[in-house]
Amino acid sequence: MRVSSVCVPVQLAWMVALSGSLMGVLAMSARAQELERHDVEALNPEASLTVPSDSSVLTSSPSIAGVEQPATTVTEWVTQIEASRVQITGVRIEATETGIQIVLETADGELPTPTTEMVGNALIAEIPNAMLMLPEGDSFEQFEPAAGIALVQVTNEPGDRVRVAITGTDAPPVAEATATGLTVTLGEAVADTDQDAIQIVVTGEEDEGYNPSSASTATRTDTPLRDIPQAIQVVPREVIEDQRVTRAGEALQNVSGVTDAGLFSNYLDSIFLRGFNTAQGNFFRDGVRLNSYFLGFGAEDLANLERVEVLKGPASVLYGAVETGGVINFVTKAPLSEPAYSFTASAGNYSSYRGEIDLTGPLNEQRTVLYRLNGVYDNSGSFRDFVDSERIAIAPTLSIEFGPRTSLRIDGNFSRLETLPDSGIPAIGDRPADVPRSRSIDEPFSSFEYEELTLGYTLNHEFNDNWSFRNIVRYQSFRVPEFIGPLDLSLDEATGELERFPYSQRVNADSYSAQTDFIGEFTTGSIQHRLLLGADFNYTRQDRRFTLDTTVLYPSINIFNPVYANQRYDTPTTLFRDDKFYSYGFYIQDQITLSPQWQLLIGGRYDIFDQERTFGDVEPRERIFEQTDSKFTPRLGVVYQPSDTVSLYASYANSFLPSGANQRNPDGSEFEPTTGTQYEIGIKADFLEGRLSATLAGFILERQNVATEDPNNPGFSITTGEQTSQGIELDIAGEILPGWNIIASATYLDARVTEDNTIPEGNRLTNAAETSASLWTTYRIQSGDLEGLGFGLGLYYVGDREGDLANSFTLPSYVRTDAALYYERDNWQAALNIRNLFDVKYFLGSTGSRTGGINFGEPLTVVGSFSIEF
Repeated sequence: MRVSSVCVPVQLAWMVALSGSLMGVLAMSARAQELERHDVEALNPEASLTVPSDSSVLTSSPSIAGVEQPATTVTEWVTQIEASRVQITGVRIEATETGIQIVLETADGELPTPTTEMVGNALIAEIPNAMLMLPEGDSFEQFEPAAGIALVQVTNEPGDRVRVAITGTDAPPVAEATATGLTVTLGEAVADTDQDAIQIVVTGEEDEGYNPSSASTATRTDTPLRDIPQAIQVVPREVIEDQRVTRAGEALQNVSGVTDAGLFSNYLDSIFLRGFNTAQGNFFRDGVRLNSYFLGFGAEDLANLERVEVLKGPASVLYGAVETGGVINFVTKAPLSEPAYSFTASAGNYSSYRGEIDLTGPLNEQRTVLYRLNGVYDNSGSFRDFVDSERIAIAPTLSIEFGPRTSLRIDGNFSRLETLPDSGIPAIGDRPADVPRSRSIDEPFSSFEYEELTLGYTLNHEFNDNWSFRNIVRYQSFRVPEFIGPLDLSLDEATGELERFPYSQRVNADSYSAQTDFIGEFTTGSIQHRLLLGADFNYTRQDRRFTLDTTVLYPSINIFNPVYANQRYDTPTTLFRDDKFYSYGFYIQDQITLSPQWQLLIGGRYDIFDQERTFGDVEPRERIFEQTDSKFTPRLGVVYQPSDTVSLYASYANSFLPSGANQRNPDGSEFEPTTGTQYEIGIKADFLEGRLSATLAGFILERQNVATEDPNNPGFSITTGEQTSQGIELDIAGEILPGWNIIASATYLDARVTEDNTIPEGNRLTNAAETSASLWTTYRIQSGDLEGLGFGLGLYYVGDREGDLANSFTLPSYVRTDAALYYERDNWQAALNIRNLFDVKYFLGSTGSRTGGINFGEPLTVVGSFSIEF
């Protein structure tokens, strides 16, 4: 019996119909806006100016013709004009080889085209419908920023205008547009130039806030999100800071299709994508697999991250051996050319406190050598008995420009964690055990320590304007000097008595990764191509030593009336396991622009995955297993853009993940790799002149070759199982009004076992709620006596979830409310974040075991923070 055989086509047809209806509404709206814009440009053909594609600036002059409901009174007209006024929040001057570059930072990145004139030796640009709102005042002035330029002034003028005056020493300077701002050079020859020939464009360099426009995870190229034929969501730095979250699962609560099941034993992020566990190999940092997660001990701190990118669905075409649900990429902060120094201190419940530093700037006058240093110290208590943790992390980065076409970035990262493993609570009957949230069934002496060191570089070189080269090399070292604490063995559900056995583990691991990409842009006739050719290699070695003997019991504990033995035991090595993994990948991808409306993404990858496992008891010495898997994984996607604000897409993708080398069929043959296949359709749309974006996606995802018990050979497994996930996801992010930001999601998910020899077909997958939704929104007052005051509100709903594949117990649904209060002034900000405002008792997730591993969500928690920037 295959549960998906009937319902899949019906639900797919329903998804197509739903998407088609929404497509029609969005397309008509977008077409109306496009026609209206064409009418405006017909009246004023010089009102728009083409700028580079990577600029986020809209250069057409603002017009009330773009407002849906025209003003009918003077009051309404004034209100509309004030609402569309652009706020310039920062002015920077950067040195170039020929002069300077003036960068005007805006709240929304959109500046109208200025008018220009020459007055003596000064070039004057006036920007209409704009206002200068700098932290240090309402004007900017800098004398002699470069040789030949005497003065740069930026001031407010009557009538909502901003005036930029650039005075040359001997002659008015020349200004031209660049991708990052206004480039100014000396202009001795300009005196005889016709003033009408001078063209000037002032661009806004903006923090994209809640609505990033591009990502690299989906294609390994910097591609606009609307051009990617697959669901990809970004949690930007501003959201992380507004919510004051510190681990990946907390940040990803804002993304549809993602379940944060908490920290497995307090040291591993347990995250599910589209119903499937991300496993250890699905976490990446700057596009390179994280060794710590791969080995099962990862909990990335967010202090050094610029954003978190989530690519949903199979991703083996670029990332090799990964689990089916998707990949998570942590993008770190890059060095900046302007000096900036920030310090943040926070404190909260349970004697928790944390400090962060972020230092960046140039190391030479030419600004060709930049640095960044991020550091964090976190000492956190917990609502769980005996559970506390201490973490230190430091991440230095150095970037060097050897010329206009060659750059090198060197990254380091060191972190250390000491904590008590938290085994969660068990299940009794069809629900989690009814015990206090603070109840721990771990011994007070239990301990987990790890150290991680990462070193590497990224080399970029442009051969010319069309072809470039990127080489990434990483070394990762991972050490677990101590992991000790008794583990659960069996539970008497009638009495609550939990049997345990002594356990310890020590780990030494090293990983070496190399990745090389060639990226080229060219045309074949009228068709444009962006070609990616690449290869990657990874070698990982790990040595594990265990104290593991289930025949020797540790004193039991009663979960309802615990008496802790607190008896530390010796940890002689009774079992060992040494692994070596070699992976080789070769891939090609072509992003094809067939026309302004049609784009095609096609790619393929061939992987070779070798592994060698040596394991066994100390006596007899060892058993050796070797295994080689190879796989070709294709990818295909198409994007249709009926307007500048709407993208319709469809895609097909595959994944594969080899089994452990020691897993064998009854006849001794190797397991086939677990594979995944996904079909996805969706709509991506921009609203409010690009400030707000939405993605609606429908998908069918199948995971094949799942290990299941062999009915003919008890104690053995065979890879005949199948699991299917299908659903609809909605994500919205951006700015509704100046100062009002939002990130929200909603998910419908039907994730089930569709083929298995022991688990009933039709059972829901672990931690896969049928419905879930999230909303986080903030508002900051923009002017007046209360300027700088802000508020935040979060609502998070998760439906009922099954706690194991047997569906023997259920985690109940919950609604959690978060809140925040901010006050920002000049260069400092104070914030108060409240999580679980109404102190709801809820469960994050389960590890799939009845004897433990059910994780409570935190109760009412208050975190106060103060940050200052220089």
